[in-house]
Amino acid sequence: MSLGINVLLELVKKAASILGDSYDIEIVERHHRRKVDAPSGTALMIADAAAQSCGHETEYVFERHSVRHPRDKKEIGISAVRGGTIVGEHEIIFAGHDEIMEIKHTALSREIFAQGAIEAAKFMAAVKEPGLYDMSALVK
Repeated sequence: MSLGINVLLELVKKAASILGDSYDIEIVERHHRRKVDAPSGTALMIADAAAQSCGHETEYVFERHSVRHPRDKKEIGISAVRGGTIVGEHEIIFAGHDEIMEIKHTALSREIFAQGAIEAAKFMAAVKEPGLYDMSALVK
């Protein structure tokens, strides 16, 4: 429900659609030591946003410790870090020839999720057309 994450998703879609397969995509996510799932659902949402927008077939590669071959153009790398009290951090790296672009979001508290829910409720209160809405409708 974070507004920042939802803006980040739109930025990732735009970057992936423009950069295509000329840039490698890596996602690094960090969360507190008690988080059970890895990668996080948000990291997978980011990967899905990049995959649907990049214009070519993709394959998710989780961590790289057992990968023993050069990177394939269709790979989207996803790495998870767990430690301390990190609320949540997601970094998307677009690595091209002699150029790197990074998009990053850091949650400093869980309050941002409640604030995003409030903004979503305000948005829905103003909606006149029936339908199915998600957070992307709020940030477009």
